[in-house]
Amino acid sequence: MPETPVFSTAAVAAPHTLAAETGQTVLAAGGNAIEAMVAMAATIAVVYPHMNGIGGDGFWLVREPNGRVHALDASGPAGALATIRRYRDKGYDAIPARGVDASLTVAGAVGGWELALELARALGGQMPLDLLLGDAIRHAREGYAVSGSEARFRTSEEAALYAVPGFAEAFLTEGKRTPAGTLRRVPRLADTLEHLTHTGLRDFYRGDVGREIASDLERAGAPITRRDLETYQARVTKPLELRLGGGTVYNLPPPTQGLTTLMILGMFERLGSFRAETPEHHHALIEASKRAFTIGDRIVADPLNMVHDAAAFLTASALEREAALIDMRRAAPYPLPRSPEGDTIWMGAIDKDGLAVSYIQSVFWAFGSGCVLPATGIHWHNRGAAFSLDPASRNRLEPGRKPFHTLNPPLAVFDDGRVLSFGTMGGETQPQILGQIFTRYANFGMGLADAVDAPRWLLDKGKGIAPALVRLEGRFDPGLVRGLSALGHEVSELTEPYIDNFGHAGMLVRHPRNGRVEATHDPRSDGGALGL
Repeated sequence: MPETPVFSTAAVAAPHTLAAETGQTVLAAGGNAIEAMVAMAATIAVVYPHMNGIGGDGFWLVREPNGRVHALDASGPAGALATIRRYRDKGYDAIPARGVDASLTVAGAVGGWELALELARALGGQMPLDLLLGDAIRHAREGYAVSGSEARFRTSEEAALYAVPGFAEAFLTEGKRTPAGTLRRVPRLADTLEHLTHTGLRDFYRGDVGREIASDLERAGAPITRRDLETYQARVTKPLELRLGGGTVYNLPPPTQGLTTLMILGMFERLGSFRAETPEHHHALIEASKRAFTIGDRIVADPLNMVHDAAAFLTASALEREAALIDMRRAAPYPLPRSPEGDTIWMGAIDKDGLAVSYIQSVFWAFGSGCVLPATGIHWHNRGAAFSLDPASRNRLEPGRKPFHTLNPPLAVFDDGRVLSFGTMGGETQPQILGQIFTRYANFGMGLADAVDAPRWLLDKGKGIAPALVRLEGRFDPGLVRGLSALGHEVSELTEPYIDNFGHAGMLVRHPRNGRVEATHDPRSDGGALGL
């Protein structure tokens, strides 16, 4: 059984060791958890490019020691030229996942860093930007070793990705995946980050960097204009919250699928008491996931175009109604309407004062659109692929609208004073993974490392109305597998004990009695937890 690292005063967790080291350094220099997270976000944007980058989006949950919770939405809208007519005229039936036509939304991550640092300063933070971005600049200029995850990670539409102009030169070696350990330098990205340390992060949108980004996007034929960048701002939003028996869990509202994650946890609590790691435990989570995904798929959209109030689905009566529709004796049929593909990083930080951060940053699919902007070295995300070209769709493409987001970084506060920052990558599957690691820790008392290490299942995409395929990592107890089959689940046992696409999860918890912080990150990733 893995042991959970315990730190005296503060800790960080990240899916890459270099990002964790950056966070630890900032905490040791007196920075707070928000400043540490901005620094980590910059480092991991360089060294984990298949999962994230400064050409992507981000979402923040921050809890002050006094209990106030802040939610920051750093996702970008569709560009002014991104219309259904434009894509129909180009012969598309759906928005492509790769190439310049997939680069159709503004990248919000850097705007989120700027907004988060405003909050950090309001809470006493004083770290200069050149120090926070210093590690990222150094790794980009001097080189970093390509990670094991990048080398082995597989994604669909790889041929289309590799064919995107500029992608092969930036990320491939002789036309193939770059082997793990290979030193990669990204000098243009280093120059971009260094420029931002002198001019400020808003230059990414309204200065020289923004001008170069807009020029490269225009030359490539992307539907994003200079004006789209100049007018972009990350925003403060009201977090969703769910009261459970032992505490409160927070998450981001739409356009994220934070609602889905909270609904899974709320329904699970109402389905009865189970022993850990039994067929009933996992059946309840699987069935709650089906119902939560069905509701999320129906209502979640750009928050300015929502028909329903997301919080209304988290009331006790709403959750009891949904839980009552779950049959604990039999699996329900279920189609998963969207591809579960999606690649992301989640990181957490808790400082000596108890300031806690849960942060997620992504380019959506592996390497995003594949478009590498030549002047800045930024690779742009493909989050706009979540839009629909159907004018009647809830998530229809329109200039200025935000697409559905798989990202959601939860945070929990227990009645005994513990504060838990947790999250995962995994695209569409994030709520399923979060339900598994949270219930293992909060409901069944597993240690953090055990909860994150334990084998996982994922609901796979169904075809029509049929039993969903439940894919399981190779370490589940055979009795549990037989029990799920007996309940009507179509199960597929995989041989690998740890699978990248089953999420890179992490958890940190601060104990109020002594201020110690337990922290862990996924053995499926290239990272870990560090602290003071």
